[in-house]
Amino acid sequence: MARKTAPPAMGERRFGRFNTLGLQTLIGREVRRFSNVWTQTLLAPVATAALFMVVFSLALAARRGEAASGDFIAFLAPGILMMTVIQNAFANTSSSILAAKIQGNIVDTLMPPLSALELTVGYTVGGVIRGVIVALAVAAVIFPVIGLGVAHPLLALYFVLAGGTMMALLGILAAILAQKFDQMSMITNFVVTPLSFLSGTFYSITVLPGWMQAISAANPFFYVIDGMRYAVLGTSDAAPFLGLGIILLADAALGTLAWWWFRTGYRLKA
Repeated sequence: MARKTAPPAMGERRFGRFNTLGLQTLIGREVRRFSNVWTQTLLAPVATAALFMVVFSLALAARRGEAASGDFIAFLAPGILMMTVIQNAFANTSSSILAAKIQGNIVDTLMPPLSALELTVGYTVGGVIRGVIVALAVAAVIFPVIGLGVAHPLLALYFVLAGGTMMALLGILAAILAQKFDQMSMITNFVVTPLSFLSGTFYSITVLPGWMQAISAANPFFYVIDGMRYAVLGTSDAAPFLGLGIILLADAALGTLAWWWFRTGYRLKA
């Protein structure tokens, strides 16, 4: 006679050591969040990137000639692509968690049998997926128009994934810290935007004075932008493998802190 197994107790982890079903559900929810409003989350960044390219191309063609503008546009395109990845990966996780906190339904995510690691991975993967989709869309729209290829496709994929992971994790931390949208705006305006614009997106750091080059070298966003530029063009301001290591260390540090804050319920539990 078959022996009956008692049903799991309320709150007991019933999926083994890793809740694959719960993790897939969380990732699916995060993907549906941005895909349901794709005109804002996917189409708008592509349009913005294209406008950046058009404005810079027209301005430089008028002042420096067609050849000079073409060289600079090729230099600019990888940075613009990574800037869209940075902004969208950050926006996805930060808006999801902060909105849930303000609306009071963050408990719906914290109560299911999801560990701190699963929460961290689920939110992060959702942000990375949005960044990857935007990166592919920007590359598909811009690169053929300017006749640009990708010198190192695997490295390009690495920098999109690693850079998207860094920004998705930073978005988690920012949303946990912030208690209202005004505070999130401060983090975006005074931390994320300056670091992204001062990362060498629109210029080579070799033209900067020595002390400003040292400051740029301490900016992890610089290694994301510079690494993508190397992956696309084959040239960079810093050693690409140095960037690989720095981004990986940044991902590990941010991921550990996000995991710890989920584990302790820091600024999440009343």
